[in-house]
Amino acid sequence: MFDIGFSELLVIAAVALIVIGPERLPKVARTLGHLFGRMQRYVNDVKADISREMELEELRKLQSNVEDAARAIQGSVEKEVHETRGEFDKLAQEANPAPAPDRPELPAPQPAEAAQGTPAEPAAQQLNLALEGSAAPPAQKQT
Repeated sequence: MFDIGFSELLVIAAVALIVIGPERLPKVARTLGHLFGRMQRYVNDVKADISREMELEELRKLQSNVEDAARAIQGSVEKEVHETRGEFDKLAQEANPAPAPDRPELPAPQPAEAAQGTPAEPAAQQLNLALEGSAAPPAQKQT
């Protein structure tokens, strides 16, 4: 802090002894020691506060970066889900086309399962099974 050597301290002590006197010198030295200690504590507190504020600011920046990344990921996931849902809807429409307005609706042909007395699965469930990679047909109920 200050560039004061030992010889300079001796000169300051001698001058203080002459000016203040030997009776009051211990009391003045004690008071200066207390003031110097308070000053050091105050400086250390200010340093700690500045350090905490800097760390807090870094954490805020990190939090905002993480929130931005989370929003970006959520947006991309929502986009993918929307696109996938559109593809599923398109495939479901292709599997079950709507009847033409100028032609009367004909009854759908009954699959072999329906003829045996078990209800047929809806086309959307069959499509989901096909997309999941399930090659095995769903379990049949035995009556």
